[in-house]
Amino acid sequence: MRLIACLLVFFSVKAYAVSAVDSDGRRITLKAPAQRIVSLAPHVTEQLFAAGAGSKVVGASEYSDYPEEAKALPRVASSGTVNLEAVLALKPDLVVAWRLEATAAALARLESLGVPVFYSEARRLSHIPHLIEALGELAGTGETARPLARSLREELARLDAEYSSRRPVTVFYQISERPLMTIGGGQFVSDAIDLCGGRNIFAGATVMAPTVNIESVIAADPEMIITARPESGDRSSHAYWRRFPGLFAVEAGNLYTMPVNEMHRHGPRAIAATRLLCQRIDEARIKAASRR
Repeated sequence: MRLIACLLVFFSVKAYAVSAVDSDGRRITLKAPAQRIVSLAPHVTEQLFAAGAGSKVVGASEYSDYPEEAKALPRVASSGTVNLEAVLALKPDLVVAWRLEATAAALARLESLGVPVFYSEARRLSHIPHLIEALGELAGTGETARPLARSLREELARLDAEYSSRRPVTVFYQISERPLMTIGGGQFVSDAIDLCGGRNIFAGATVMAPTVNIESVIAADPEMIITARPESGDRSSHAYWRRFPGLFAVEAGNLYTMPVNEMHRHGPRAIAATRLLCQRIDEARIKAASRR
């Protein structure tokens, strides 16, 4: 009986070997599903909980505040630093991160010590379901992750069918006022704008978050202006733009806000927020058409 039990354990471990491809195109393979996972970005924390792996997350970065349970996790990183001692003390069998120049050395050090590092960075909305699915595979929670990924893909298909072929609306998407910053075409929020039938006026920018001047916005004269704010109903930023009444977006009343955490983090909430984004772009489309 003891021999049979040992054989069952041996084969069950072999059966649970898992692997997945990260956003860098690297295949990460684990001998068994991860049981102790460290998240080094707020969006990663959301993805792990969405994938059903929340109970396996033992450490997280600052601002990992969703879902509610994530607030209680030990903090082991900030946006620009990783506390290597704190991470290693948690004995992770998987670290999930995104690539930043400021943390590259720390992540390389973790890998050199044999800690598997999975990179999660969605550059397109369609990458979000894949990353959730991949994390579910590595955590052994695919039964939760796969149906969610399928439903997210279905929602993206519905939004594409409903909005992408409508008349294009030119959009300025503001992420900061001082300095005035926007998003380039390689950023996944720009992909969401495209899906909704919008056209990011700075899609040609070669950096993810370019700093721009007000003259360039005035020259482009967008049909709508969207500002990312903590709350979608926060209109405090609109006063800045009303100083330029000659802008089409201002004249048409096409000043909108989007909730920054939901829209900017690469999790299921970003796809839900994209539906709100599409609705606001469509509202601006209707108002713009009445003034043409």
